[in-house]
Amino acid sequence: MMGSSGFPIDLVLFAMIAGFLVLRLRGILGRRTGFERQARPYQSPGVEEQAPTIDGRAEPVAAATRATPDPTSAVGQTIAQMQRIDRIFDPERFLDGAEQAFRMIVEAFAAGDREPLRNLLSDEMYRAFSTVIDTREQAGQRQKTEIRAIQSATIEEAALRDKIGSLTVRFVSDQVSVTNDRDGHIVAGAESITEITDIWTFERDLTARDPTWRLVAAR
Repeated sequence: MMGSSGFPIDLVLFAMIAGFLVLRLRGILGRRTGFERQARPYQSPGVEEQAPTIDGRAEPVAAATRATPDPTSAVGQTIAQMQRIDRIFDPERFLDGAEQAFRMIVEAFAAGDREPLRNLLSDEMYRAFSTVIDTREQAGQRQKTEIRAIQSATIEEAALRDKIGSLTVRFVSDQVSVTNDRDGHIVAGAESITEITDIWTFERDLTARDPTWRLVAAR
């Protein structure tokens, strides 16, 4: 059974049991752009990957409507506080990188490719994703997910705890996601395009030399 994120619902259940995917993302967003690209975009299972260096100049696979908070809003004021700590942080470029990271994580999870996930997720998130992949492999199931388009990416929440910044992004995407058993029968998802809404939270120590963020919560 699929959840609103396009992942099997048991991932969500596991994450809730594990503490509902604690916030801790440090693997993607760079100091220049919000997401520094340090690796190629995800290509296929088995391709060596590192944390993405999404530098804001790279064109997204599909154009998405992006929205940053009003500077006078509570979220906008929190982002301004983040920029005072990290003066080259740019929320618009952050969204460029967040979109690329979203694609990489969704597709790597579906393919069971743990290497890019290791670099893009917090420890808690990685354990949750890895457990679901293990379960799927033991059952002889295969999942295929294609993101056909990302319609929008919107920063909805921001938080700053000491020097730790977190940003929550709402992604609305068109996906085809289906899971087949060892005999090829569909056990979850559908081969038709489905609009899916994901709400993901990324986190980073804004004073750290490491310019990257990691996914720490997904719903």
